[in-house]
Amino acid sequence: MKPKHPLLLALLSAFLLWLAWPPHTFAAPLLFIGLVPLLIALDQIISKNEKKTGKKVFLTAGLTFLLWNTACIYWVYNAISAYNSPVVALLISLIPYGLGALLMTFAFWLWYRFRKTVSKKSIAYLALLCFWIGMEYLHATWDLAFPWMTLGNGLAGMHQLAQWYESTGVYGGSIWIIISNILAFEAYKSYRNQTGYLRWRPAMAWMIFMIIPAAISLTRYYGYTEKSLPINVVTVQPNIDPYEKSGGISPADQLKTLCKLSDSVAQVNTEYFIWPETAIPNFADEDRIRSNTDFINMQRFLNRYKNGTLLTGIESIKIYNDKKTVSAKYDANSRQYFDNFNTAMQVENSTNVQFYHKSKLVPGVEKMPFPETLSFLAPVFSGLGGTVSGWGWQDTPGVFYSQSGVGVAPVICYESLWGGWISGAVKNGAQFIAIITNDGWWGDTYGKDQHFLYAKLRAIETRRWVVRSANTGISGFINQRGDVVKQSKWWTRDALKMDINLNDQLTPYVKSGDIIAQILSIVGIILALFIPYHTFFKKKKQA
Repeated sequence: MKPKHPLLLALLSAFLLWLAWPPHTFAAPLLFIGLVPLLIALDQIISKNEKKTGKKVFLTAGLTFLLWNTACIYWVYNAISAYNSPVVALLISLIPYGLGALLMTFAFWLWYRFRKTVSKKSIAYLALLCFWIGMEYLHATWDLAFPWMTLGNGLAGMHQLAQWYESTGVYGGSIWIIISNILAFEAYKSYRNQTGYLRWRPAMAWMIFMIIPAAISLTRYYGYTEKSLPINVVTVQPNIDPYEKSGGISPADQLKTLCKLSDSVAQVNTEYFIWPETAIPNFADEDRIRSNTDFINMQRFLNRYKNGTLLTGIESIKIYNDKKTVSAKYDANSRQYFDNFNTAMQVENSTNVQFYHKSKLVPGVEKMPFPETLSFLAPVFSGLGGTVSGWGWQDTPGVFYSQSGVGVAPVICYESLWGGWISGAVKNGAQFIAIITNDGWWGDTYGKDQHFLYAKLRAIETRRWVVRSANTGISGFINQRGDVVKQSKWWTRDALKMDINLNDQLTPYVKSGDIIAQILSIVGIILALFIPYHTFFKKKKQA
């Protein structure tokens, strides 16, 4: 077979990865071979050993990852443009479109540089794995974080194969996919270059590596039984156009809609009502919340449900006499500082009120990246229409406890991408997960579907029910196996109820967190440092 042009192979990889990515759930297995065309292309480039080989490797891999990322998350621009001017929206869009692709490309470029320093192919492949996981982990932990395209997320559409995430988290899926592609690539090379039995050995190794984790996962999926510990939960989808929430419809009318929808399906014994992100759009002073009109009306609603507890999204503020936080802003009129928060609030039939402030903020949209280091850019950023201090945040996961002692992890919007963050709340006592979001900014795109499907992985990692309340959809219930038990339709006004099972047991992943990614990242740093060391040693030897 005549070798294909590297650019065509790069395009093929981008297409396969896009086709395999949610919401294309039927094609998820293509993830296990999606990188093979790219590996073939890079192997062709490297074997020629021509001038500017490193540049060609970088551009070829970059083409694959830029096209794949952009095709999967094209909808991001819709969300960003809702908050910012077109110029700022375009600049910020480079973070998910370009930065994620750049990190993926850098992992492959580092692999190319590292393989020049070692003779053993297996060590070079170990380096590729470590570099890739290291870049994924970096993109989930720094101020420019946007881990939407973490490879392990790709199995959200076929969660029956991801049951062992309860031990490894989503990075276990990334490892499986990367190694599978390496083995498939080696099988391809062996088929082309070997004869007889040797020709098929790598293919057999690849099949075994595919079958064993899949068999373990399927066995766990069909054998998993939930402990019966039910509570009745109602989730509400008010379907209020996000562009009208802050002006087109009064907060009082929005609250009436939420109460009416809740009443339409609630039972006398309903214990939890879940309302979406910023369901209450007024900026309420947290220190004076008990005198807030909306809060009083929420408690009146709860009076009809003796054991009822309400978890709702709200925009809130806290006022300080001095600059207590990095995000605090100065109000010249009152001569005080204040923070505004995207908040989850829990209300009961008592004076007890609990708050959780969204912690994983969208870079550029909700938070200026590296606010202390880049504070000198604040005037420029503000002039372009972006956020300067942005929203405030808290540094630890939150857990709300009801009057009856039920613990729930409040998760706001794209915080649901962080398995390690949510597992921290579960470790602290959360017995189920409540995701509140407003996906209407994205429109009827892949964004809302991907966001909903990713929640299945959080259910598996923690073995907790996930209750999802989205302003415009998709809302629903996901059980401890990751099955979608009930869901709403997009852009419809709806309320759903379900008896869900609480769980107190901790999975291995909840106990250990992202330790696998952390270890591989450290190994990756060590191996990357070997590249300049080897270059220096080689030059010194030649001298």
